[in-house]
Amino acid sequence: MEPAILGIDIAKEKFDVALLSGEKMITDTFSNTTAGFGMLKRWLAKYRVERVHACLEATGTYGEALAEYLHRAGHTVSVVNPARIKGFGQGELSRTKTDKADAQLIARFCRAMRPDSWQPPAPEVKELQSLVRRLEAVNSMLEQEKNRLETADDVIKESIKRVITCLQQEKKATRKLIRNHIDRHPDMRGKRDLLESIPGIGPGTSAMILAEFGDVSRFPDAGSMASFCGLTPRHRQSGSSVRGRSMISKTGSSRLRKALFMPALASMRCNPVIAALRARLRASAKHPMVIVCAIMRKLIHIAFGVLKSGRPFDPSIAAAA
Repeated sequence: MEPAILGIDIAKEKFDVALLSGEKMITDTFSNTTAGFGMLKRWLAKYRVERVHACLEATGTYGEALAEYLHRAGHTVSVVNPARIKGFGQGELSRTKTDKADAQLIARFCRAMRPDSWQPPAPEVKELQSLVRRLEAVNSMLEQEKNRLETADDVIKESIKRVITCLQQEKKATRKLIRNHIDRHPDMRGKRDLLESIPGIGPGTSAMILAEFGDVSRFPDAGSMASFCGLTPRHRQSGSSVRGRSMISKTGSSRLRKALFMPALASMRCNPVIAALRARLRASAKHPMVIVCAIMRKLIHIAFGVLKSGRPFDPSIAAAA
């Protein structure tokens, strides 16, 4: 028997659900807590639903606990890029925008498109994710305090300096935690060493790639991995009159795009494959940001190659990637 469909619109404090079984649609709202998950379980039992295909949007960390709860309970779970849901809604000419309506839209999308099932990351990957995202937050706070110091009144400068010193210590400690965590897991350690064999990829970027991509085998090819980052090109052309400038799609992980920006700049100087790519693009008069985005995409292709093959960076192989 096909499972019932459960569309979920997730928010920080609550989530709305739409249960689609046959042509019948039932909606409800629960708190985004462990207690709320238990209420959802009893609600499904009330309607004699044993198994569902649950679908929710990939919106940061708000839905992670619920997705893991449903997966452990034996349900099929899909975590979908919000752009896909938005596009489906536009195709329906949907005009209503409420949490309840969004849950219903997600349910209809799930029934029509049957998105791939989601698998939770391995425990060590989830821990690395938490550490890497914590380091990202500390770096952000550190930059904010440094910016404040530039324009601060003298009366608060010492306070800001103390906070900066504390954050710098926390940054150093978190980096050490990340390094030790990867060292404790042989598979992860081996993948880190492969990634860092690529000129331009350092410890921070390799940790981000391992945390956000997880198991590279879930990507069928390098293009899929680049698409996950939102680094695939989006062309705008229609007939003879519309010829817009090509851009990257940005319908992927902004966190990974941000993490790859500085390595892309560094690799122009130290990576022969990237340097050659840059020279070709400059000769074609490409815009500097187009060149940087192409290099970021190339780094992902090279990263996919070394992780998939289990072999360190080889310029002769990477040039053809």
